[in-house]
Amino acid sequence: MLTIDLGAVASNYRQVAQRASGALCAAVVKADAYGLGAAQVAPALEQAGARQFFVAHVDEGLALRPHVSAACGITVLHGPRPDAVAECLEHGLRPVLNSLEQIGWVRDVARRRGQVVDVALQLDTGMSRFGLAEAELRQVAQDPSALEGLSLTLIMSHLACADTPADPANAMQAARLRAYAAMLPPAPLSLAASSGVFLGSDYHFDLVRPGAALYGVAPNTTGPNPLRQVVRLQGHVLQTRALGKGDRVGYGLTWQAPGPCRVATLSVGYADGFARQGAETGCVWFRGVRLPILGRISMDSMTVDISALPEGQLEADGMVDLLNESYGVDAVGTAEGTIGYEVLTSLGRRYHRVYTASPAP
Repeated sequence: MLTIDLGAVASNYRQVAQRASGALCAAVVKADAYGLGAAQVAPALEQAGARQFFVAHVDEGLALRPHVSAACGITVLHGPRPDAVAECLEHGLRPVLNSLEQIGWVRDVARRRGQVVDVALQLDTGMSRFGLAEAELRQVAQDPSALEGLSLTLIMSHLACADTPADPANAMQAARLRAYAAMLPPAPLSLAASSGVFLGSDYHFDLVRPGAALYGVAPNTTGPNPLRQVVRLQGHVLQTRALGKGDRVGYGLTWQAPGPCRVATLSVGYADGFARQGAETGCVWFRGVRLPILGRISMDSMTVDISALPEGQLEADGMVDLLNESYGVDAVGTAEGTIGYEVLTSLGRRYHRVYTASPAP
């Protein structure tokens, strides 16, 4: 069972917005609100004060529109493909233009319609992923017709190393954004996503775009996570058994019992977002007791050592915690050799979902 605390989501939004109090605080709900359900999460964020939402694809924006008020803006980070430009604009979605090609596609539609459309423009300040490179930016800046029919309502970029506060690349990218934006018509600036907000006011500019922070992912590893955990994940026990010394567990028989022990098979596997990699360092929890994962995780199940529990305390159809307040997605990510973002967005659709709204602490 996956319990999603919308009260914690709202609390995290308010905390991030307060840290960036000089800027407008948007909310990123791409990938179905990082797998937690945009239809449920976005209204909670709007109630907490969010008025601008960011998604990755046009289809995500279209799906989000019925769940937020008409006054809320929706921005499409990847911009539209050529065959989606008209639909994007018809539904009031603001495209992020990441390339000369996208600028041309949207400009052509605006010209045909005889209208001016709001757009955001992304600049590549060093990540070499999205946005206009410096040479392309200069080409646009020197061509009076390049942005014809386009109202530039946001100029943005994205930090590559925001989760490492001491990295000099952060300051370099902020300086480049200022310098590059000076070549364009005046518009609000945006650089910081979740981790960038925690770098301080020099990175906030006019708009911040937190995503993972809203869902409890730590902004960096330099200190305690200041954000509330949003999810609790519980798995059912399918079966328990006693093993003797030398008995082996799982595919490949990679784990061998060093002595008598008791194990439980859980109804959660890699199809539910728990990777095989790093399983040997992972664990689940029952009433505060750590239960190590044994052997390889299967598609639909895993096996854990329950020897530390009194016999009979955890039986078939009991439930254990795979994610909880003290063992969140970042901890699981560390065990799996990945990041909390990947754990969160990999949880899948098979869990029974329960939405709660806990009060602010």
